[in-house]
Amino acid sequence: MKCRHCASDLQHTFVDLSSSPLSNSYLTKKTINEPEKWYPLKVLVCNKCWLVQTDDFVGVSEMFSEDYAYFSSFSSTWLKHAENFVENVISRFNINSESLVLEIAANDGYLLQYVKDKGIPCYGIEPTHSTAEAARNKGIEIIEEFFSVKKANELVREGRQADLIISNNVLAHVPDINDFVKGISILLKPNGIATFEFTNLLKLVELNLFDTIYHEHYSYLSLTSVEKIFEANGLVVFDLEELMTQGGSLRIYAQRIDSSHHKKSKAVSLLEKKENKMGVSSIDFYQDFQNNIEGLKTEFLLFLLQANQQGKKVVGYGAAAKGNTMMNLLGIRQNLISYVVDNNPAKKDKYMPGSRIPIVDINHINVTKPDYVVIFPWNLKDEVMQQLEFIKEWDGKFIISTPKLKIF
Repeated sequence: MKCRHCASDLQHTFVDLSSSPLSNSYLTKKTINEPEKWYPLKVLVCNKCWLVQTDDFVGVSEMFSEDYAYFSSFSSTWLKHAENFVENVISRFNINSESLVLEIAANDGYLLQYVKDKGIPCYGIEPTHSTAEAARNKGIEIIEEFFSVKKANELVREGRQADLIISNNVLAHVPDINDFVKGISILLKPNGIATFEFTNLLKLVELNLFDTIYHEHYSYLSLTSVEKIFEANGLVVFDLEELMTQGGSLRIYAQRIDSSHHKKSKAVSLLEKKENKMGVSSIDFYQDFQNNIEGLKTEFLLFLLQANQQGKKVVGYGAAAKGNTMMNLLGIRQNLISYVVDNNPAKKDKYMPGSRIPIVDINHINVTKPDYVVIFPWNLKDEVMQQLEFIKEWDGKFIISTPKLKIF
């Protein structure tokens, strides 16, 4: 395989997680007795540009289909995160009613609703029909297709260049990362701002966050690799923030490479130095990840087996991609985790891919009174524990398996 950015031959494996179905390919009562497609889940690293990336097995249209079931608005934590971002970015960069804001991968309008509420012109690009319709129901204009250089040029001809382009948790999801970034540089106004959020590779390695690896994530990004990709495609990073979301994320601010409107911040220089010191531009940095996660996998599986032997009932919260990676890697089935609850009606009465564990309404917990609830979206554990505080009535406990097994 060739590197997605620089086309160098990929020779080094970052991690091999065997194989699994697509993380959001939920089964229904109609398809539960049909075979599933399983794909290798192997991640490689380029020793030229240091882009960490999945081996190519799955087409983008298979993963982001019209019935895509991930809706951002079902997490109050994530909504607050989006609202705070909107408040901060429009204040910092003087985004107002004369500006135009675009969000790429707008999902169900979870973020643009706050832009719209402030009377700022905005529109979104979202390829999945289910979420695009949800955004339209909020009164947000959505272009329902994948973003590309071709689409960017069409929008420029229509006079729709943006003052602010937002790309939260999408840069890792695009198979042609050069085309995506180049499209943004084309569609951005000369002094416009582009913002991106993505999981911080340093934190992924430091905390062994292997359950954040799944087929929808084509890339795992460091500042080192992003700066190389941006420079080759007409953008330059001028500022960043290190966030706690997703176990540790980066929010970066970029401008066109032909703009000098914003000077590079101290935060960018400090992270460049930190990544250099940690050895991000050396293959040694990547080679221990496989070994480091083996203990975490074993610890969680042993806990489930012991709970089963003791007659304890274990269930899951959140039919999330993180949970699917974990369960399919460890071969967890319904004998170890009885069911998974989820607030998203698009997932209710379906089954987790691979493990085929049923997804049920949250009220099921009150009926069955499990001993343990495994929180698969561990990044939202505070929100979930507050929501399910009632399990304390029967001495129920919460479990997170990543970055280390912990019982609450």
